Amino acid sequence: MNHLTQIAAKLPEYGLDAMLITSEAGERYALGFHGEGLLLVTREGAHYTTDGRYIEAAREQVTGTEVCLVSAGSGHLAQARAYVEEKGLHNVGFESGSMTVDAHRRYTQELPCILTPAQHLLDRLRAAKDEEELDAMRRAQKVTDGAFKAVLDFIRPGLTEREIAARLVYELLSRGGEKVSFDPIVAAGANGSRPHAVPGDQVVDTGMFITMDFGCKVDGYCSDMTRTVALGQPSQEMEEVYGVVLAAQRAGINAARAGVTGREVDAAARRIIQEAGYGEYFSHSFGHSLGLEIHESPNASPSEGSVLPAGAVISAEPGIYLPGRFGVRIEDVLILRDGGCEDITNSPKDLIVL
Repeated sequence: MNHLTQIAAKLPEYGLDAMLITSEAGERYALGFHGEGLLLVTREGAHYTTDGRYIEAAREQVTGTEVCLVSAGSGHLAQARAYVEEKGLHNVGFESGSMTVDAHRRYTQELPCILTPAQHLLDRLRAAKDEEELDAMRRAQKVTDGAFKAVLDFIRPGLTEREIAARLVYELLSRGGEKVSFDPIVAAGANGSRPHAVPGDQVVDTGMFITMDFGCKVDGYCSDMTRTVALGQPSQEMEEVYGVVLAAQRAGINAARAGVTGREVDAAARRIIQEAGYGEYFSHSFGHSLGLEIHESPNASPSEGSVLPAGAVISAEPGIYLPGRFGVRIEDVLILRDGGCEDITNSPKDLIVL
């Protein structure tokens, strides 16, 4: 899953001689491999350095670039400096969204070139996934759907949020997930009013909603889903709120397609919640992009005025959160196409009562 050619092709548009890539996500996108290395992509080629922990795997898996071993006497920066000098690189872009100030100071001191912020170059490329990337995300979502089905058989009164979260991690990894996309959220009862609640010692009991937000990575790419289930018969109000959130999600999904703005998608869902009288309790955006990272750009949010490209992958996750009482969130993952979207989440969305 190598994107060196795509990165190189964009360099002239940004007036760059090369792109310096140092982040885990950037390295994985460019090479289809992560070895805690340093990569320089030029208009004609590339140069990649990694250390002895990864060198064998890198030489087996990485194509389209030199793969060089660093040593005590010839580290990443020394080899990068020699490459910059050899190729006469003058204007080099860097990942301004992920590089620290200290790292930037170090690279500026060591490399004989101008370092130009160029995060947008990679962000624009990564926003539209190719079919190989989408296949990885479908497989990650399939694992996640399986984990959800399994955890439903595990949940019972007397368990804690933490125990359910641990079971989710087990189910994700045992089904083929490489790692979790993020620490799972499990929020029961009143804790459900906190969108990013941390699983704790709250015991689940009958009459509660339980919101679970979780995902895994396959080939480096993320899945993400949320389901709110009822343990025992919910109240009429709980059922009403759930129905509003589900209607809002469906409205957002119906509006989601390539060529519209993130603001328009968000508005389609937000309108349903506002008209039902719960507008002040929907405290986040309809969705975010995901891929190699769980939060990427562009987003389906009130502030997103940019057009969503074909191949973008966004979450669809409206919610209503009633402070101190309960919350509901339902989340799927969508692949945007011209004229519509593909929902790759296959778990049921009608209210499940355990």
